[in-house]
Amino acid sequence: MVVNPRVVIIGAGPTGLTAAALLTRYGVECVVLERWGAVYPQPRAVHLDDEVYRILGRLGLAEDFAAVSWPCHGLRLLDPGLRVLAEFRRAPGDGRHGYPQANMFDQPDLERLLRSRLEAIGGITPRGDTEVTSITQNETGPVRVEVTDRVTGARETIHADYVLGCDGANSLARASIGAMMTDLRFDQRWLVVDVATRTDLGEWEGVHQVCNPQRAATYMRIGKTRYRWELRLLPGESGEDFRERDRLHPLIAPWTKHVPADELEIVRVAEYTFRAQIADRWRDRRVFLLGDAAHLTPPFIGQGMGAGLRDAANLAWKLAGVIGGTLPEDVLASYEAERKPHARAMVRMAVLIGKAMTEGGRFGDLIRKVVAPRLALVPALAAHVLDSETPALRRSILIERPRLRRTLAGHLCPNTVLDDGRRLDDVVAGRFAVVTALTPSEADRTAIQSCGAVLITAHRSGELDRWLRAGRTDAAIVRPDGTALRSSNSLSQLCRSLPRFTAAWI
Repeated sequence: MVVNPRVVIIGAGPTGLTAAALLTRYGVECVVLERWGAVYPQPRAVHLDDEVYRILGRLGLAEDFAAVSWPCHGLRLLDPGLRVLAEFRRAPGDGRHGYPQANMFDQPDLERLLRSRLEAIGGITPRGDTEVTSITQNETGPVRVEVTDRVTGARETIHADYVLGCDGANSLARASIGAMMTDLRFDQRWLVVDVATRTDLGEWEGVHQVCNPQRAATYMRIGKTRYRWELRLLPGESGEDFRERDRLHPLIAPWTKHVPADELEIVRVAEYTFRAQIADRWRDRRVFLLGDAAHLTPPFIGQGMGAGLRDAANLAWKLAGVIGGTLPEDVLASYEAERKPHARAMVRMAVLIGKAMTEGGRFGDLIRKVVAPRLALVPALAAHVLDSETPALRRSILIERPRLRRTLAGHLCPNTVLDDGRRLDDVVAGRFAVVTALTPSEADRTAIQSCGAVLITAHRSGELDRWLRAGRTDAAIVRPDGTALRSSNSLSQLCRSLPRFTAAWI
């Protein structure tokens, strides 16, 4: 174990493990502290999109994740009688990021993959049964992290240059920096049910959303033998009311139909309160908040866990550059500047969808009975419903977006297949890239090489060429996280503004 690591990560959920694996790929010494002794065995998150899958791909986990995930074929909106209001079928195949756009999985499976990869990259195993009791910092010097072994009671002090609080909704890291959660006005109690059975239920292989102001419900298949229901609890009900099979079975029987109740293994029945909240600040000096410590998203668009992995991908390379001395420390301010507005936009979208699916009154009735069925009849609108693309990042020190002109800055570059058969991310390998349809001069090539970046040629009529033309530009700087920093029609000018970033990608 590293005694005084450069980075301490609190929490070994998907966000903390992803942050640790990305930092370790840059050779940054990390310690991951986790209060549970091993992978938490219960299912929680069940969906990620192709943008988040792309992050797993950078860690070398694409094939492993494909083996434990289940493709989702789209979305079906149902009325209270389970009649189809609208159906949005997702086209088979990979999206712009090189992976399927909707993927179902069991969170413990993903965490085991991330732990295994972290061990393979840097020999790091999360320290389980470790309770963080305090985090303190001053204007100079390292952050002081006090921990207690939950088995032996032994206490220890760890010093680190930076601390990443990936410690969930009841975050000690958030409390330590005096941050508060801002309520975005959504609070609903739901029953979450996970069932295993070897009997195929024979249902459509997409998400079923029951639009019902009394008992809204969601059904989805998340694996070969695994199924998930989320059902809104009525006033006076609690999760405890449905622990018994006889009480639970009528709620899921519309989907299980002919399958005898004793052939359904109840993996988990839990009550959750779906909330929409975001921390008022995500950083104090050398302590950062990521994942549920920074934002809570209702599950209606399947973006809760993915937002945490996006946090990790946004911050890890910046920290690596600062720690390695090739980026100035002020770039770390871009983490909150970029991620907070993006997370807020996704939370608000989830709230809007949730209210449309579950609320009564004229608004809910209008959305369910009039608007939703007509969306499915217009191909462009139906495609938009299923589109996994998320909003562009806002302006920051590392996103140069003109206010009055269309630009690629803030948007993700497509993870297309290049001439040698590899995808863009595999060729870029954690570096900056210059993507251009122009022929670079020797001076341009020298500038790119001296900054530790890689040149990517956008061939005419190829996906990268179409991406550049959509942004009305001939060249773009793409950051290590795949986001365009800036674009320009002058390749030489672009090369002169390229940041120097030489952190080694292991």
